[in-house]
Amino acid sequence: MPKLQGFEFWSRTLGGARHVVAPMVDQSELAWRLLSRRHGAQLCYTPMLHAQFCANDPEVFVQAALLAQDYCDAIDLNLGCPQMIAKRGHYGAFLQEEWDLLQRMIQLAHKKLSVPVTCKIRVFPEIDKTVRYAQMLEKAGCQLLTVHGRTKEQKGLLSGTASWEHIKAVQKAVAIPVFANGNIQCLRDVERCIQDTGVQGVMSAEGNLHNPALFEGRSPAVWELAEEYLDLVRQHPCPLSYVRAHLFKLWYHTLQVHQQLREELAKVKTLEGIAAVSQELKLRCEEDMSRQKEGEEPSGGVPFFHWVCQPYFRAGPKEGSKENMGACSKRALEEEEGSMDILSKNKQKKQLRNPHKTFDPSLKPKYAKCDQCGNPKGNRCVFNLCRGCCKKRALRETADCPGHGLLFKTKLEKSLAWKGAQPQLQEPQEAGPRDPGGFPEVMSNALACGADGAPPVHVQDCC
Repeated sequence: MPKLQGFEFWSRTLGGARHVVAPMVDQSELAWRLLSRRHGAQLCYTPMLHAQFCANDPEVFVQAALLAQDYCDAIDLNLGCPQMIAKRGHYGAFLQEEWDLLQRMIQLAHKKLSVPVTCKIRVFPEIDKTVRYAQMLEKAGCQLLTVHGRTKEQKGLLSGTASWEHIKAVQKAVAIPVFANGNIQCLRDVERCIQDTGVQGVMSAEGNLHNPALFEGRSPAVWELAEEYLDLVRQHPCPLSYVRAHLFKLWYHTLQVHQQLREELAKVKTLEGIAAVSQELKLRCEEDMSRQKEGEEPSGGVPFFHWVCQPYFRAGPKEGSKENMGACSKRALEEEEGSMDILSKNKQKKQLRNPHKTFDPSLKPKYAKCDQCGNPKGNRCVFNLCRGCCKKRALRETADCPGHGLLFKTKLEKSLAWKGAQPQLQEPQEAGPRDPGGFPEVMSNALACGADGAPPVHVQDCC
């Protein structure tokens, strides 16, 4: 059967899917995909496979894809990952300026694979450059394109709003199906996005994590989906860290109210332990519901009470014009908003373990600086230096620094004193050329092992 392409591939192989769950690192495991499918998702991506479909080498990409092509409907080259791991590995959104490389990767995959090649991208700040980028991928052989309407700089606290204008321009400029990604928190967003941009389908990531029933247009009680998900995990096991992360997302709003259970959820080491914390959260919610007064409205600016699945609106930079898309840095944002008001996830975890910990720079202890390099100097250093600079100077001058435990002068004096107290040692006789105990013979034997024995082995450190 010939390989289907473009709209034929989308309509026949993918069944004209409109409701799509995004590929999410450590969050798109089988149990979650099955849960999403039960609640309205028509297409689910597997997690990104590192060193394979987020590759930066055409041959590596194709060889990996050949191993997977018999087990999937398509191979998607993820060019949208903006995370630091993608920057270090030189893949994902950090390849978006290397058009020649991407062209070669997709052309080779399109030629060699029995299934279609699709791509997921992020936009450039400029709409016209984004359109040319999409057209290049289409020409190379991409059969379906997912466009995330944010730049690679828009992530975490800097996420901001995705640009549907960019997505609309791409959809008009290419002749292959386009999926939109970004700003999808409920079914109304899905319908509005399709209407505004003309895309064939809509992909959700964070919205799906907080409400897997998003594509059904429902907002059920959190415990309903949590219990269903845990049952699926028992049938299709996955790492406990994945399960914990999903429960933190599902119970996000409730954990803002019952914060003592947040630490319990973070500490449990078994699936049944996680299920027990989830059950306790359910009981707390039922108590809160029983105390609810008639006509009472949700607090905190959220659309529903905390026990209902609902969107999470990330705190971020002030909404601005397209000209400053991706222009500000994380540090600039912290200076603008106040670094004490918004803590990173890592700092929040540290503060959870130690509630008295503070990250206010003004409260950090002040250290005297090394006279040479500016690092903190040793309090008892005789040279007023840090240990590294002190060691170099003490070695150069054969001096001591008790503060850093460096005793070059003392050790030299002891060595000289010991040497002076020893009897004169007899000089060893030089071995003759035929003396089998001499060094030249040992050396030639060592060389002969390399020449007459096994071939030399070169060891390369792969770490």
